Amino acid sequence: MGGFVIVITILGWVFSAALQSTAILYGAVAFSLIYAWTSYYYSDKMVLAVSKAREVQKKDAPELYRIVENLAITAGLPTPKVYIINDSAPNAFATGRDPQHAVVAVTTGILDKLEKVELEGVIAHELSHVGNYDIRMMSLIVVLVSIIVLLSDWFLRISFWSSRDNDSNSGQSQLIMMAIGIFLAILSPIIGMMLQLAVSRKREYLADASGALLTRYPEGLARALQKIEADQEPLEEANKATANLYIINPLKGDTKQGRSWFAGLFSTHPPTAERIKRLKEMETNA
Repeated sequence: MGGFVIVITILGWVFSAALQSTAILYGAVAFSLIYAWTSYYYSDKMVLAVSKAREVQKKDAPELYRIVENLAITAGLPTPKVYIINDSAPNAFATGRDPQHAVVAVTTGILDKLEKVELEGVIAHELSHVGNYDIRMMSLIVVLVSIIVLLSDWFLRISFWSSRDNDSNSGQSQLIMMAIGIFLAILSPIIGMMLQLAVSRKREYLADASGALLTRYPEGLARALQKIEADQEPLEEANKATANLYIINPLKGDTKQGRSWFAGLFSTHPPTAERIKRLKEMETNA
């Protein structure tokens, strides 16, 4: 959070110096703090609302609830709330700000299409995201990138429509700051999103490994990933903002094998084939 405030303050200072308005700096810092606080405490509710997920109790989905409950006990975690998304595309995600406020959501498709050991692998993967505090880290990263994008967009719009007298008010130092501001406004969102996606891919590998250790059966998760990947039905309620939360990209447009290294930089998930390969290696070495 400290690094987050520093980054936003630096961007706000550069933009305010370029536009000769200290109000931009104060506004950027105030907005970022309010936005961060709101997102930190309510991002899970927003994601669940966007995904049209409904909470279920043990009596509503006893087998699913028992799997979540038993694996949470094994992992030493509080049992998270369980949500179901009414969609035939198989997928799942975890969200929340910490293990005490965690949520695991699965689609009806994953309940229908996976065997029990495969479903256990998926739930273990999602609980690993909870135990590794990936849910908190990804929420903060999403907030940071979102604010950088908003600030950059505002700066470009204001600088484009600004009607200042360049001859009388724009010295060399201001022109330099303006150039730096435009450069940061264009480049910062791209770098921010690439970092977000890179972190997301690394945490997927970690959750795969942690989940496999939790169930002591890497083959179950490997088979689940293979089935989810093979199902080409896109998840209707998913979008680009929430795609990185799911165990496999729900848009089905970013997991194709044979993609280039450059295209991989903008992927929300690592290649499924590589994930399965690593899990099978864990099974062999066990």
